[in-house]
Amino acid sequence: MSAAQTAIETIQREMTIFARRARASAGRMHPELSLVSYTLLGHLEERDGCRATDLAAHYALDKSTVSRQVTALERAGLVERRPDPEDHRVQVLQLTDAGREILAQVTQRRRAAFQERLEDWPEEDLTRFARYLERYNARADADSD
Repeated sequence: MSAAQTAIETIQREMTIFARRARASAGRMHPELSLVSYTLLGHLEERDGCRATDLAAHYALDKSTVSRQVTALERAGLVERRPDPEDHRVQVLQLTDAGREILAQVTQRRRAAFQERLEDWPEEDLTRFARYLERYNARADADSD
């Protein structure tokens, strides 16, 4: 196996561990919020609301899966449906004040956890790691288009 193949296998293994840890830590960040819920709320905040079908398309999920997640978020009072100002036949999902508050709390806790985990890294390593992640994700975004 070449050094590049070994590195790719290591990256894949470490990213899988990272994803597992992220899913497991989501429940510790806030008992009402799974990683999926946190991700959906973050997307709604970032976009200042969107349709459920847009969420499904963005995350390449089945509409029924998104519908179940959105229903749970609505029941928890974190998301509400509002008429689209441009097309009143369409409903747009918006964060409620409670949704914004919980999202802010979880984001603050996650940020603190990252800062703690990376506090002894040299600035050069942090900058390089950040660029590599951006590059990786940009390629993933381009591949999904």
